[in-house]
Amino acid sequence: MVNCVICKNKVEKTFLGKFKGTYFKRKIVCSDCQKKFSKKDLLEKIK
Repeated sequence: MVNCVICKNKVEKTFLGKFKGTYFKRKIVCSDCQKKFSKKDLLEKIK
């Protein structure tokens, strides 16, 4: 499994093998963190 870069929780996979999250600068962020933070905040936290 892959972990979220921000909260370190596991990111789930769908039955097709895709992640339930988004890639920001080649790092995966879970959907919960996407809801909590704006795009600008996410980019700052990933650095």
